Amino acid sequence: MSTVLWILADLLVITGVAGIVIPALPGVVLIFIGLLLAAWAEGFQAIGWVTISILAGLMVLALLSDVLATTLGVKRVGASRWAITGSMLGTIIGLFFGFVGIIVGPFVGAAVGEYIARRDVAQAGRAGLGTWAGIILGTTVKLALAFSMVAVFAASYVLNR
Repeated sequence: MSTVLWILADLLVITGVAGIVIPALPGVVLIFIGLLLAAWAEGFQAIGWVTISILAGLMVLALLSDVLATTLGVKRVGASRWAITGSMLGTIIGLFFGFVGIIVGPFVGAAVGEYIARRDVAQAGRAGLGTWAGIILGTTVKLALAFSMVAVFAASYVLNR
């Protein structure tokens, strides 16, 4: 049973890392569940509740950073709430159009939202670019926190085994 749990944990962590760059997958949540499953596979002997709590905190930080980074990117260029709403809608709609939709959707959504709010094409373009900048920043921070989660798990596992 332990081997099956470890295999499933590995698959969840790998899928989670992919999910950080593919918005349709809840990357850091999958990583956390995978690491929790691996801890369970060892009967929580090498990985205790302190480590699990640290991992949960890193997961929450990663989730918050994603939202904050995109919002900061849009706000940095002076975009309106319409641009933020448009970016979110563009992301959701973009999921239905594959990889291109995932990349283009947030930009188009923010630009359309900003254009509706201000009727300024240049500002709408800046809102779209701000959204992209925020997405790139958020993804970078999420990747760093995801690898930190794996590093904390590995260090705890090695030290307590």
